[in-house]
Amino acid sequence: MQNQKVLILNFGGQYDQLIARRVRECSVYCEVKPYTMTLSEIRAFDPIGIIFTGGPDSVYKENSYHPAEGIFELGIPILGICYGCQLLAHHLGGMVTAAENENAREYGKTLTFYDNSCLLFDGLDEESISWMSHGDYMKKVPDGFRLVARSGKCPNVAICDENRKYYGVQFHPEVNHTENGTTMIRNFLYKVCGAVGDWTMESYMYRCIEEIRSKVGNDKVLLALSGGVDSSVCAALFAEAVGSQNRNRNVRSSEKNYPCI
Repeated sequence: MQNQKVLILNFGGQYDQLIARRVRECSVYCEVKPYTMTLSEIRAFDPIGIIFTGGPDSVYKENSYHPAEGIFELGIPILGICYGCQLLAHHLGGMVTAAENENAREYGKTLTFYDNSCLLFDGLDEESISWMSHGDYMKKVPDGFRLVARSGKCPNVAICDENRKYYGVQFHPEVNHTENGTTMIRNFLYKVCGAVGDWTMESYMYRCIEEIRSKVGNDKVLLALSGGVDSSVCAALFAEAVGSQNRNRNVRSSEKNYPCI
């Protein structure tokens, strides 16, 4: 049975892999893809929800990053984070501008007030710390959206249109500095997208091992190991899957304790 999937569209933000980690910690499978993913590719991926990452650009600038045209007609729940939140406003009838005179321009730990009637903040404290990093401001919130979080400087820290299942936050729930951030992501996954929690890293590892065994069969594998995380994980998976059939072939005597993969 195929696991439920969440699609994370990266708009150049530095926290894309951290968002993915938080989603996986909630027992939901996800993949990070570039913002250039086409509408047909998104349909084929068949996500239960989409997350727009942050990014260094401004949505109103020429040549800024935008999702595929038609993505808002797919009927898929969307969570926009920082730049992703401003994308929602920009594309759905709102207006995003540069913050003026430091008004609504925020960075760092910020006391934030939440409307707990919004599913994203269900069960959270009414006020806690969030991590802000934005110099733009939603001057006009799109029709159909309501304001569900604020700070001392910014009246529209978070917005939602719960009929269409669109949620946007100006802060970063994926970082540790945001209190209860993982709970917000979990609320989006389970209470908005209908996740059932059918994925674990362990089950994914075993599935990868079985796929490797099926593809390799009785053949041999040559793997270039750089010592980085990606190739090291590949080496560990291949060693578990087919290491015994490659062990000690064509290696020097000083290396005989290591599998030749």
